[in-house]
Amino acid sequence: MSEDLCLANARIVLTDKVVTGSITVKNGNIADIAEGDAVPDGAVNCRGDFIIPGLVELHTDNLERHIEPRPEVDWPHLSAILAHDGELASTGITTVFDALRVGSIHSGKMRYAPYARNLANDLLNARAAGHLKISHFLHLRAEICSETLLEELAEFTAEDRVGILSLMDHTPGQRQFRDLTALQTYLSKKRGFSDAAFAEHVAHLKTMQKAYGEKHQTGAVAEARRLGAVLASHDDTTAEQVAVSGSHGVGFAEFPTTREAAAACRAHGVAVMMGAPNIIRNGSHSGNVAAAELAEADLLDIVSSDYVPSALLLSAFRLADIWQSLPRAVACVTQNPAKAAGLTDRGRLEPGLRGDILRIGLAGNTPLVRGVWCCGQRVS
Repeated sequence: MSEDLCLANARIVLTDKVVTGSITVKNGNIADIAEGDAVPDGAVNCRGDFIIPGLVELHTDNLERHIEPRPEVDWPHLSAILAHDGELASTGITTVFDALRVGSIHSGKMRYAPYARNLANDLLNARAAGHLKISHFLHLRAEICSETLLEELAEFTAEDRVGILSLMDHTPGQRQFRDLTALQTYLSKKRGFSDAAFAEHVAHLKTMQKAYGEKHQTGAVAEARRLGAVLASHDDTTAEQVAVSGSHGVGFAEFPTTREAAAACRAHGVAVMMGAPNIIRNGSHSGNVAAAELAEADLLDIVSSDYVPSALLLSAFRLADIWQSLPRAVACVTQNPAKAAGLTDRGRLEPGLRGDILRIGLAGNTPLVRGVWCCGQRVS
């Protein structure tokens, strides 16, 4: 059980406004929010710092980075999980959907072995043992262009806390890597591919998509239903691709690569998620649409840290500058992702909800994490 907590004399970011006041957490849940600058006995004087909900992260590659810190370097799972968990807590993320690849390739120039089931076991065991600071769910990244997707998905059950299943097709020449030049540059730097090796790799993946693509997509949609997971699409590029995603019942689109696709998501009632690094860098590293452009066009709902955990909080303050609304920007990293994932007990500062809370100061326009509480217990 957590101790009672009261943070006072703070600027509290509610869903529609910012008020000066105090917030009290009891037994892990928010008990009261009161306006005014009074500092009750025993309360923490926040001296005007912001109080916002704990961040909700739907898609991060960070755990994979910890289990393989360099190509072909395997790291002990529990050590990697604890480092990942602590890192996220330090950046203000209190709920995470850890992205794990399902679907492996045993042939061609780039081979991937299965790992998701074993890593999920270790993550769930660490959670059950009370080793983790924040709330973890699973996000299964279903690689359509693979050889073993359906076999790997079959290893998961409804008891595995699989909250999201995303449909990913990384076949070269479309979606994220529609521009083959960008993909070739990436693989030449990361894997040392020659021109001939790259051509062989592209041809192999296109052959695999032709053999498995339709079967895997249909099977993955069915598996999401079996697992009770929210279905997401990935790297939609055209309105036609979004229409297909919509027909499958996709709840949100991860990183649409064009404004056309983002606008089509609006028409189909699909929430749009973009990457925080895209916002901070003022553009996509793959040459795709800028997240700021979508924000200015009212085509952005959710932000994900993607590959930089600390980017999530910073992106909210950058969006606040674009929209001139901190509550709207904060909702993109708290309320909106929680809603998209079907979580109704967090993402907002309201009595009765989880005491997942951040205290944030500012250094210029850069947020400073001064305290992180998960269910009222300080984790950073």
